[in-house]
Amino acid sequence: MNGSDPEATARLRAQGKLTARERIALLLDEGSFVELDPFALHRATGFGMEHRRPDTDGVVTGWGTVEGRQVCVFAHDPRIFGGALGEVFAAKVHKLMDLAESTGVPIIGLNDGGGARIQEGINALAGFGGIFRRNVRASGVVPQLSVVFGACAGGAVYSPALTDFVFAVQDNAKLFITGPDVIAAVTGERVSPEDLGGAAIHATRTGAVAFVAEDEAGCLEDVRYLLSFLPSNNQEEPPAVVSSDPSDRGCEALLDLVPVEPNRSYDVRDVITEIADDGEYLEVHARWAGNIVCALSRLGGQVVGIVANQPSVLAGVLDIDAAEKAARFVRTCDAFNIPLVTLVDVPGFLPGSGQEHAGIIRRGAKLLYAYCDATVPRIQVILRKAYGGAYIVMDSKSIGADLSFAWPSNEVAVMGADAAANIIFRKELAAAPDPSARRAELVAEYTERLMTPYVAAERGLIDDVIDPRATRSVLIRSLALLRAKRPALPHRKHGNVPL
Repeated sequence: MNGSDPEATARLRAQGKLTARERIALLLDEGSFVELDPFALHRATGFGMEHRRPDTDGVVTGWGTVEGRQVCVFAHDPRIFGGALGEVFAAKVHKLMDLAESTGVPIIGLNDGGGARIQEGINALAGFGGIFRRNVRASGVVPQLSVVFGACAGGAVYSPALTDFVFAVQDNAKLFITGPDVIAAVTGERVSPEDLGGAAIHATRTGAVAFVAEDEAGCLEDVRYLLSFLPSNNQEEPPAVVSSDPSDRGCEALLDLVPVEPNRSYDVRDVITEIADDGEYLEVHARWAGNIVCALSRLGGQVVGIVANQPSVLAGVLDIDAAEKAARFVRTCDAFNIPLVTLVDVPGFLPGSGQEHAGIIRRGAKLLYAYCDATVPRIQVILRKAYGGAYIVMDSKSIGADLSFAWPSNEVAVMGADAAANIIFRKELAAAPDPSARRAELVAEYTERLMTPYVAAERGLIDDVIDPRATRSVLIRSLALLRAKRPALPHRKHGNVPL
């Protein structure tokens, strides 16, 4: 029995969805797919299961190529038992994941199922456990990508949550631990599936989804694009390309893009566009924690991960969400040998009891830990200002950045000059006949003595003060040198991340 029920296919089409094999065909290079276990049948008995034994048992597994590079892929078939996972279904995924890990190729999961198959009881739950264990074992070894096309409920959501990147299709994707019906029965709360766990919710509020696409074809094209930045495994370098964008190209526009005045807003993505090869980059979590930008790009044909404060959102301050977003990105880049470039323009951490009580100390420390633990080449560029502990956390020399550069107009200090003068000279200002005039004098003195980049450069905390127009060429030359970096690490089982 092949399981291709015409009515089930019609229901799928009515939802604007493709079949499992159609999704695989869009993802992989034409004609490259090799299927595993196409004739697998479940072994469950009872509850009417013995009379329904469709081929594949609801999941299509195999391997193929994306732009000529090998990947392993599994795709839920929601036409068979609603895509719910049973013992044989799980065994097929286990086999594929083991194959991907042993051969060193990425794992891509195309998810569209309702969780564990109730008729198979604990065997289905154990099947999920085997997937989770393999997700963790392969973490940092091969890239793991999850794509959510429809329902992803209960235990099923934890496999995507354990992978490196999650994609979702707008309107159709739903991710939640407990569905709306159960929530209503237990708590009395009424909530729609979309408001509970739709793609928009997870892309903007929870950070569980990194990329959202309008339709399935666009989503799978985004997966192919992301793979172009990732190595096949942690023993390889990211794929380099020959760039037609000159390495020594001057970035004249940078002189106007970043205002000298520290409180004026601008979009740091314009800076990334100016320095990147051909202005191209892929932003990760673009709709979540907008006060920090994380992007994959290329400089001189080599892949880099860029972390940048975003002055156009919350003035670029660091808060809980921004710290966790950037920490995850830094660790992902470090796991897969992607050098890090950090563009700094940060006024500090977001103040307030809400942030303190929500755990900014513990959760903000994740970004600090991620940078300190990273062994890939790391370059910091201070664009305009870097104040307080946020300066340290944004990959300063003191926590291990290999190179640090600053533009001539930038300010590095414990805090802004106005705030510093009000604290340091509080008594003097209170006694001054003209406090405003005296404050202006003291602010100017503080700025000149402690806030110019040359003070930090004098102490070796900044390696050079560079012309903004030379930023691209300086980064490319620096990365060429750091490619030979060979870090020495102490022996340990693993560090203890402040989770």
